[in-house]
Amino acid sequence: MLTTIIILSVIIVFVILLLSVITTNKAYQYKHTIDPLEENPHIASELDEQNHEQKNEQK
Repeated sequence: MLTTIIILSVIIVFVILLLSVITTNKAYQYKHTIDPLEENPHIASELDEQNHEQKNEQK
């Protein structure tokens, strides 16, 4: 009886380990994308900064 429980426990541990390795490998294979800076409305472009500096100089 004790031997059966130990064997079953070891099998469960190996299955969980295998699933963890598979999940981790899939996570590392995922290719993330990054939006270009030109399309980000929260970052001011150099042209906007130059226009802002010119307006400040005119005042």
